[in-house]
Amino acid sequence: MDPRKRVLLSGGCGYIGSHTLVELINAGYEVITIDNLSNSDLNSLKGVEKITGKNIIFEKIDTCDITSLRKIFEKYEFDSVIHFAAFKAVGESVEKPLDYYSNNLGSFINILKLMKEFNRPNVIFSSSATVYGNANDLPVTEATPRQPAESPYGNTKTIAEDILRDCCKAYKNLFGIALRYFNPIGAHPSGLIGELPKGVPNNLVPYITQTAAGIRECLSVFGNDYDTPDGSCLRDFIDVVDLAKAHVAALDRMIRKDMKAKYEIFNIGTGRPVSVLELIKTFEKVNDLKLPYKITGRRPGDIPALWADVSLANIELGWTAGRNLSETLQAAWKWEKNLRNI
Repeated sequence: MDPRKRVLLSGGCGYIGSHTLVELINAGYEVITIDNLSNSDLNSLKGVEKITGKNIIFEKIDTCDITSLRKIFEKYEFDSVIHFAAFKAVGESVEKPLDYYSNNLGSFINILKLMKEFNRPNVIFSSSATVYGNANDLPVTEATPRQPAESPYGNTKTIAEDILRDCCKAYKNLFGIALRYFNPIGAHPSGLIGELPKGVPNNLVPYITQTAAGIRECLSVFGNDYDTPDGSCLRDFIDVVDLAKAHVAALDRMIRKDMKAKYEIFNIGTGRPVSVLELIKTFEKVNDLKLPYKITGRRPGDIPALWADVSLANIELGWTAGRNLSETLQAAWKWEKNLRNI
């Protein structure tokens, strides 16, 4: 296959990685998936194979091990890398900052070193809206100033963006796109792949679905006294399938050589703020059930509101979030029920 249509997917067994794998295959790409399975498992690839009808090329590799990673670059010809592999729990990063800096930055630096060494031109980096912090003006655009990170996890995203920007500037044949995700939620409509946190979920929707399934006793809403319409935090919840399709659009842009600069940034969200309480009530309505939840005190580090201006991605990538909140929350519950045999 033409190396331009072959992509290396690091962290491809994870939540966002597995959904992106589906969309890349659907778009005609051949994908080499690598993962160390530290926070994922191979069942996600089985789900991808059922959805796509394709056998997945998989190598168990830790991207922090440059010797093993180099063997992948030697074995396969590909022009592009989409880099997901990272630790992502905000609270854990506060407790274990060295683990987060060494893993998240070390793995990405290894990817970039080998891309330079093997002259592989295109890299898409999995960034985050956390770089905006508690922004003064909403919605945030790509030009909104980044704020000091609230956690080591958030800081690794800021630093990694800067590393990619500087490498694209320094190295003639390297091109990069950073996608700043807002709040990915949901699952594939088939219910065959979805978010599978290990231990107690850190994210809202898997906690909701696990509460609905009876695994968690009660859902906590952290604060109802914010300066928002219903007092709960406002977020931009993006369906994971839409998010996955944004990676395909970004990759297509790179391969067509449509980039307007060697390093570009795009917000990936819906542009519509949704409150925590609205999300819970929508989940209850579309899935015809009641959730036990309680209002508790504010959680340290939570900001009142953050949502995206996505017009740049709409125009430049030709991408728009297409799935509505009801569809997203139905898919999340379908995945949970399939997982638990409910």
